[in-house]
Amino acid sequence: MEHINLVETFSEFKEFKNIDRETMMRILEDVFRHMLAKKYGTADNFDIIVNIDKGDLEIWRNREIVEDDAVEDDNQQIAYSNAIKIEPDFEVGEEVSEEIRMVDFGRREILTIRQNLIAKVQEYEKDSIYRKYKDKIGEIVHGEVYQVWKKEMLVLDDEGIELILPKSEQIPSDFYRKGDTIRAVVSRVEMRNNVPVIILSRTSPVFLERLFEAEVPEVYDGLITIRNIVRVPGERAKVAVESYDDRIDPVGACVGMKGSRIHGIVRELKNENIDVINFTNNPTLYITRALSPAKISSINIVEAEKKAEVYMKPDQVSLAIGKGGFNIKLAGKLTGYEIDVYRDSDTDMEDVALSEFKDEIDEWILNEFRNIGCDTAKSVLEHDFNELVARTDLEEETVKEVIRILRSEFE
Repeated sequence: MEHINLVETFSEFKEFKNIDRETMMRILEDVFRHMLAKKYGTADNFDIIVNIDKGDLEIWRNREIVEDDAVEDDNQQIAYSNAIKIEPDFEVGEEVSEEIRMVDFGRREILTIRQNLIAKVQEYEKDSIYRKYKDKIGEIVHGEVYQVWKKEMLVLDDEGIELILPKSEQIPSDFYRKGDTIRAVVSRVEMRNNVPVIILSRTSPVFLERLFEAEVPEVYDGLITIRNIVRVPGERAKVAVESYDDRIDPVGACVGMKGSRIHGIVRELKNENIDVINFTNNPTLYITRALSPAKISSINIVEAEKKAEVYMKPDQVSLAIGKGGFNIKLAGKLTGYEIDVYRDSDTDMEDVALSEFKDEIDEWILNEFRNIGCDTAKSVLEHDFNELVARTDLEEETVKEVIRILRSEFE
């Protein structure tokens, strides 16, 4: 071969690894310079010329012409008698450049060059992926589900880069098949055994925040600020928003006309119930808003202990607690206060309709009790346990759980 033309030989790395041509040339130059230093002791007197347009690489060795008996270093110097074979006009003291041809490299050296090139390309690719996704932490990415396992899901982005969505970072009701398109936020990037691992999340509050930015222009533009987000993924979320422009209603802007903006977010989160409330520095008002839709009679705040005693009518207690206790739990996280709910003392002994427990007890179970003439909590508790099991045709464990919930209402 007249010159070294390995760029095209290794072009599959450029295509497969998505490395641009200039980077490929630079890697190739580094690999050859390392090989030259190993073969000749130093590579300082070599010129490596990379032709991007032609896709070839030439190597020239520069040596000083000395008298035939004065050669001390064959790599740095060349005898006069050998120099004039290259060019008859050369004289002692001048510099001669010789092209290093492919035949000057042995088969083993060529194999080493190839192996080093593969290693360099892989190293560059790993570093490139790591840096790219390190800068994307907190951003939403789109991908295609490639493989679904028990504990995690493998997702490929537009460039074929592998992303991991662990089961713990998936919404409980998420269900994807191979080939489905998925959206998630980049949660973190780790190096495991020198391999970049990109972890995605759909349960992170950051994912919900980015969805708001995508659906609500005022949030994206900074006219509305999201002060805090708390979630129970797939169940309920509370978002505190604030606007410094009195002309903008932050809650109305986030919800949209007839819920047009919030609906897209809810669908993405598998019908997660999202409460958007106005942020305020007034803790009493903030807690009141956070416990929505329940209506509060009064609040006693113990600031030193970050506790809030909330009093409300009996029919509002179940609303404040919410299904599975999510409403009060999230309200506490959102406001930073430990919230305890109490019934108003003047109505403490009042009975509570069974319909008030629909967030904690399934409707079909409540209907079983209504069918035997029990419409209120006390009317159920007045019956014997065995009688309730026999008459409602419900499992014993179900009846026990209902009794537990009803009794807790009067404790």
